[in-house]
Amino acid sequence: MSTYLAKARRGKIRWRLLDADGWVLGRLAAQASKVLTGKSAADFTPHADHRDGVIVINAEKIRLTGNKLDQKIYRHYTGYPGGLREISARKVMETRPERIIREAILGMLPKTRLGDRYATRLKVYTGATHPHGAQTPETLTFAR
Repeated sequence: MSTYLAKARRGKIRWRLLDADGWVLGRLAAQASKVLTGKSAADFTPHADHRDGVIVINAEKIRLTGNKLDQKIYRHYTGYPGGLREISARKVMETRPERIIREAILGMLPKTRLGDRYATRLKVYTGATHPHGAQTPETLTFAR
């Protein structure tokens, strides 16, 4: 008997809604990356696109454990010599809390063309509203 390999899916993307209120950052990111990559599906195949998208709301209500608010550093490079910028997680939470969740989830996705496609299906918003009501997202609930 041979191993079952799912065919590449065509058609609409199944959107899932994930509320970040009260979640620990890494645990939320792990669950979201499983949905994006299709690992939560019964017919998971590594090279196949499973056509799932994730919408994360309430990004400002995410939790970081321990001293990570002060000790975790986010870095980006401006492109100029000496242009490495460092900012603490506390400052990022005040200014752009959706960036923290987005970077955590993208770090758990494969670094391939397929991973880039998954990344386009990740939408993160502060607040309880999102502009994707027409896609009728299903609400995801996980045990914490």
